[in-house]
Amino acid sequence: MVTLVDATLAHSRLSRDVLAHQVQLACLLEVSAAKPGNVTPAHDFSDTTYVDMVRSALALGLVFARRRARRRGVGELIVDGVSATARVTDANTNLGIVLLFAPLVRAEVTRRADESLRMATERVLGALDVDDAAAAFAAIVRAQPGGLGEVPEHDVRVPARVGLREAMAAAAHRDSIASEYATGYAIVFDTGLPLLAQALGDGARTLDAIVSLHVGLLASHPDTLIERKAGAASARAVTAAARDVQAGVRTLSSFDASLRGLDHRLNPGTTADLVAATLLAALLSGAKLP
Repeated sequence: MVTLVDATLAHSRLSRDVLAHQVQLACLLEVSAAKPGNVTPAHDFSDTTYVDMVRSALALGLVFARRRARRRGVGELIVDGVSATARVTDANTNLGIVLLFAPLVRAEVTRRADESLRMATERVLGALDVDDAAAAFAAIVRAQPGGLGEVPEHDVRVPARVGLREAMAAAAHRDSIASEYATGYAIVFDTGLPLLAQALGDGARTLDAIVSLHVGLLASHPDTLIERKAGAASARAVTAAARDVQAGVRTLSSFDASLRGLDHRLNPGTTADLVAATLLAALLSGAKLP
């Protein structure tokens, strides 16, 4: 006979499995779409391959959905995600994804019946403290992201003195991931999800819709990884080119070609992270990606 305890444990395992699959699917769909300038099944980078990204996706889903993750704060989840990735690849494949996914995952596992995902995410962001900042700083240093320079305020290489949201707000003008923490994921909820819904509503296949989402995000927000690596003018030029693709005056293939080379300085990696976060938000909100 199945007891209430048995049923509760089975439901808990099912919930963890679903969350793991959603995290993994968001990552795998993002990297599998032929997004201009990024790692794809057809394009490896010299230091990061498509297989590295797949390994990272599988590892991240497992660590974010395990039982103890439900008791972990955002900073701890970030540490867990970076550590899990380091066990399967030497490349920095997904720091931005980890930073963006951790609050969404925490929001999902603590979400009340009367809360939307956006409301729960705002609640989670509002509760971030110095411990979250200290953990996140350590994880960022460990991952060694490209373009990480010295900053005058809340440098990740010095002890945290403020909560993680406040620290991110100080960096929001130069980093779109930090800006999401400050604004309650305004790019994901106000730009990303409508772009994805429009592309799918127009009949695009899932991977094509993700490419459209990527181009749309680039057209509306200059990529801050490009800005850190190649300068603000280059980031603005890439955004202008993305708008040309949207307008039909430039082909997707020529845009893709223009972003490759130059030691990946024009890799729109932050935009790719925002694509992944948009996909996870869609899945957590009940979207069925055809």
